Amino acid sequence: MQVPPFLDLTGRVAVVTGAGSPTGIGYAAARHLGMLGAAVVVGATTERAHERATELVAAGLTAHGFVGDLTDPAVAEALVAQAHAAHGRVDIVVNNAGMVSTSDPDYLEGDLLATSPQRWSDSLRRNLDTAYLVTRAALPHLRTSGQGRIVTVTSVTGALMAMRGEVAYAAAKAALVGLTRALAVDEARHGITSNAVAPGWISTGSQTEHEVAEGFVTPVGRSGTADEVASAIAWLAGPGAGYVNGQVIVVDGGNGVAEERALPR
Repeated sequence: MQVPPFLDLTGRVAVVTGAGSPTGIGYAAARHLGMLGAAVVVGATTERAHERATELVAAGLTAHGFVGDLTDPAVAEALVAQAHAAHGRVDIVVNNAGMVSTSDPDYLEGDLLATSPQRWSDSLRRNLDTAYLVTRAALPHLRTSGQGRIVTVTSVTGALMAMRGEVAYAAAKAALVGLTRALAVDEARHGITSNAVAPGWISTGSQTEHEVAEGFVTPVGRSGTADEVASAIAWLAGPGAGYVNGQVIVVDGGNGVAEERALPR
């Protein structure tokens, strides 16, 4: 089936971070971008990056894996350099790294008093600095592209509402919205758009039983899927979204606008 022109990513190169989980948003985003014609480089902190890339190649897509800790500036630069060396360009950055990592399974949750300065710093590095470092490394190539796309995966937490016991995570995710909008203003003259996607309760391998239960009381009565978030990411990365800039697309089944939480009898 031919890809519609407003979604066609043929010839473009995408870097997708946080793409190690087979059930996660990052991998779903990489798959969607690849199906639309982009070559993708998927990053993760473990060898799962290569496993996901192998699966994408087996599906007929162009993909490479990259393993590294993107809180390190040199590693972020190496990720972008690998993508550019392999394909001669970088057009799309999907900043999805964050929340939790299999190489460091601590969610870094806690209320303010339970969040030590070190845990605060670690959470911001994982959830905010990774996006800053990867985007900064990619920016010269995105400017050269003339059709650069930055899509950052934030959350309804921080950007729209808050969970209990997640002060550092909420602060980092809210900051990603500020970064998104600052980039939108600064980089538009280079043909770059910068937008964010804010998922709500999403059914992935990292979703807890409590979060599953919360999904049942959203207006649509379920958690979302990684593919539903990825479809928004793919649209923002495409030519049809060229005049969408500095926006936050909420993918939460209407949970952010629901005033009444009790289910109707």
